[in-house]
Amino acid sequence: MLNRIIACVMVLGTTALAHGQEAWDIARTTINGKEVAIEYGRPVLKGRTLVDLMNHLPSDRIWRVGAGAITLLSAKTDLIIGGKKVPAGDYGLYMYCPASGDYALVINSELDEPPGTVLPRASSNRENRPFPNFMNYTSEIADKEVARIPMKQISSPRTEVLILRFEPAGKGAILGISWGEQTWAVEFQPGDWRTEAEGSTSR
Repeated sequence: MLNRIIACVMVLGTTALAHGQEAWDIARTTINGKEVAIEYGRPVLKGRTLVDLMNHLPSDRIWRVGAGAITLLSAKTDLIIGGKKVPAGDYGLYMYCPASGDYALVINSELDEPPGTVLPRASSNRENRPFPNFMNYTSEIADKEVARIPMKQISSPRTEVLILRFEPAGKGAILGISWGEQTWAVEFQPGDWRTEAEGSTSR
């Protein structure tokens, strides 16, 4: 399954560079018949290395998983992401990038616009989107963190542009995040815990 993600990402990355980088992209999948989407800005390495970029992160090692306005996860259904329950809704998406060890997908419910923020008019549906709290995550919005989920990190052919893609897997999908020589992967599965809880209550 991960090899399929890598192959898909490499084709998409090559196509993006050949036709010119687009400012924004959306990764989409359907789970429980409902859309799950991640909208994000796509930075380009431009000769830099991913290790060097990650070494410039603040001390909490939080990365915003994109460029420009906040990376937004919109889920129309309850999910289980990497074993963690995430209710339907809109979330800011980040990544914890330690100097060594597993990276983790970080899901945060904070979407309020910081005071004084001037947002780019990149597209009609993003112009009111806040910028991420990637320089002061711990001090300002860590208390609104919903889940921090370890990801599988695997080597992959180099891609200059950041690419997020879903690959169908059973009743859900696997999210692949690729940049530089690395791909990180995590499962998105249907979150049926509410239905189960309602069923047990009614008995």
